[in-house]
Amino acid sequence: MSLSLPSGIDLYFCRHGETDANVQKRFQGLTTDTPLTSTGREQSRSLALLLTRDRPDPASLCFVSSPLPRARSTMEIVLRTLGLPTDRFTTDARLQEIDLGIWDGLTDDEARALDPAMFERRGNDKWDVRVPGGENYADVAKRAESWIGGLAADTFAVSHGAFTRILRGLFSGMSWQEMSALDEEQGVLFHVRDNCVTRLQF
Repeated sequence: MSLSLPSGIDLYFCRHGETDANVQKRFQGLTTDTPLTSTGREQSRSLALLLTRDRPDPASLCFVSSPLPRARSTMEIVLRTLGLPTDRFTTDARLQEIDLGIWDGLTDDEARALDPAMFERRGNDKWDVRVPGGENYADVAKRAESWIGGLAADTFAVSHGAFTRILRGLFSGMSWQEMSALDEEQGVLFHVRDNCVTRLQF
């Protein structure tokens, strides 16, 4: 599956700032949500600075966030740093992180110990295999496609690690294996114009 922005739209998107669960290397899907760390708050401020460096008129953008608290907190810091009202954004459930079902909150080792065969099946086919109670990459890709198809104005969005990897991969026509291998760096902003994804960072 490949993805195209509506004509004439600029999109900026990023992952939320670092959280406690990220530091602990725990899966953080829909039910596990931990606060931003001091590093995560600084990364959020950096996102605003990256945006203003590339977009001199950030106030002209639409701002949208995943409804999960770690993404909303990141967005609020971005807006505060830009000098804009911290409630000047909408939320969209299509930007939520991949639902990790029974793995939510676990480490890799804990998830593997829970069901080694399932852990291996999922690792061999993330596009089609769902963690029990969760989503696969194809489910997230459908959400991303729906959201992108509805964009009607230049937009800044805050989402999550797996979602942003899948979104980048879709714009570039990657396989799921290539998407899975992409980094999940925080404090980095991605800009899409004419379906070309550019990484913005300090």
